Amino acid sequence: MTDIVITEFMDEAAVASLRARYSVHHDPELFAKPDELARLLGGVPALIVRNQTQVRGKVLEAANALRVIGRLGVGLDNLDMGVCAERGIKVFPATGANSLSVVEYVIGTAMTLLRGAYFANAAMLAGEFPKTKLIGREITGKLMGLVGFGAIARDVAQRARALGMEVAAFHPRLATNDPAWAGVRRMELDELLSSADVISLHVPLTDETRGLINAKAFARMKPDAILINTARGGIMDEAALVEALKAGRLGGAAIDVYDQEPLGKAAAQVFAGAPNLILTPHIAGNTVESNGRVSGLVAEKVLAALDGRI
Repeated sequence: MTDIVITEFMDEAAVASLRARYSVHHDPELFAKPDELARLLGGVPALIVRNQTQVRGKVLEAANALRVIGRLGVGLDNLDMGVCAERGIKVFPATGANSLSVVEYVIGTAMTLLRGAYFANAAMLAGEFPKTKLIGREITGKLMGLVGFGAIARDVAQRARALGMEVAAFHPRLATNDPAWAGVRRMELDELLSSADVISLHVPLTDETRGLINAKAFARMKPDAILINTARGGIMDEAALVEALKAGRLGGAAIDVYDQEPLGKAAAQVFAGAPNLILTPHIAGNTVESNGRVSGLVAEKVLAALDGRI
């Protein structure tokens, strides 16, 4: 009988640590086969997923013995947390384990888009030498605007300041006397959007934040501002982003999360023709190092839960 089902990729060393104690079924493509997943979960006490596995509806109904879910990441919007709470299913995200990778993605894409010098391959290979067209901007002295000021955003702020950036953040529920504000300017959202040179999103997807960055928000931004979204796709209006880029009302964007994931050919077409745009497949938090940390942390928590130590 299977004790643990893993539906997406996981570091092999962590999988081996689970297999040393329990029976494991690991299929990195199982997230795309909900009927098979539902069939496999009958009598299984533990499930480990990333963000693509939808743990709700018939999948949760079939999981009649489920006691613990390990989440290889931090977002929980692919889990029906209400049902999990009702049934006493413990959910363990890998809080903090992939933060550094996200932070480096934000800083790296900000520098890439501000400099604008790394999109010249086609011209160079065609024998051109567009030196005067690729005079970009330095990150030093620019204002980093953080929409949300949780743990990852605070790490972004620390590294941005080390690079000589000023930092501002919007976080209405964080007390004004919280020590986290040291060296960071507190701004309302409208002021931040109109002032920042780089805007990075760090809020969860909720009813309150859905569509937060819409056409009106883009209209407030500087025409050379850079937007980075490593949070959740529904926070930003994708069509409005593309319109702003094409119209020259935005300097560039790096997008790692989408309304629909996987993106697919049809959904991807909304981004076609947008200039100064970096698209990545929800990998800001995925590096060799972070995968090891995330997988190890989740394996440890799942083992502790199954052993009765949590």
